Amino acid sequence: MQQRYVGNSGLRVSALSLGTMSWGAETDEQDASELLQTFLNGGGRHIDTSASYGDGAAEALVGSLLGDVVARTEVSISTKAGMTTAGGRRRIDTSRSALLNGLDASLARLGTDYVDVWFAEAWDGNVPLEETLSAMDFALRTGRARYAGVANFAGWQAAKAAALAGFPLVSVQAEYSLLNRIPESELIPAVEDAGLGLMAWGPLGRGVLTGKYRGGTPAGSRAASATEASYVERYLGESSTRTVDAVCTAAKGLGRTPLDVSLSWLLGQPGVATAIVGARNPAQLKEMLDAQLLPLPPEIALALEDVSAP
Repeated sequence: MQQRYVGNSGLRVSALSLGTMSWGAETDEQDASELLQTFLNGGGRHIDTSASYGDGAAEALVGSLLGDVVARTEVSISTKAGMTTAGGRRRIDTSRSALLNGLDASLARLGTDYVDVWFAEAWDGNVPLEETLSAMDFALRTGRARYAGVANFAGWQAAKAAALAGFPLVSVQAEYSLLNRIPESELIPAVEDAGLGLMAWGPLGRGVLTGKYRGGTPAGSRAASATEASYVERYLGESSTRTVDAVCTAAKGLGRTPLDVSLSWLLGQPGVATAIVGARNPAQLKEMLDAQLLPLPPEIALALEDVSAP
């Protein structure tokens, strides 16, 4: 698998990163071990997690596999702090105290003394940005983190963070796909101007771009789950259907899969360093790893952009 630089930094990550949002909840230790082994066998090298995933359960699961399944030095790991969920309610706190306490707890769960990229997970309008950045600077200077970034920031917020930081931010994480092209209006220009790399989550439109929902809602899918249906429903409308149909038509003409076409389009967009894929089982992940991930013919890419334009 191609290893790509993140923005203007020297950090390199695999074109596909292994997302762990479901680890510790839907994905148990055995499944996680199989997913990680499949990912490594396919050339993947970057793992993305967060303290907010399962209230730390995902990080703990990643940590339990380091050393047994893969040596710490053979993978890069990113994690995030500043967001917690209690009683179904999300709380944002990117104060210096909350971030640094969160990082130390993450490192303990991961069983490592550093993370490769550490993200502030969300914008906090109640905390001065300078305070948030000071915590990140301290983490870098003390070796707890090798690089730093921000996640789920708007374009102006990312640009402001890059301008105020007394150290180089390297990345922004945001949702981006053919079904969510909002980053193109402001975030991606800001990312390019600041020399950051975009780590895109939800690159398959939360699974919809694979085409699996074209004939209805498959049993066992997220849309069929009472607790997770809302995560997918926003991409099951008429405009999304037109985009999915176009992707499937392009895939048939190219002799590729809709998944491959969708990921290949994304990885060809300006500023994108990696696509964070959140497969729930090894079969799903293997299909992603088997994708060609080759540039699309320009006329195909343009046609997809026309039909998926916001």
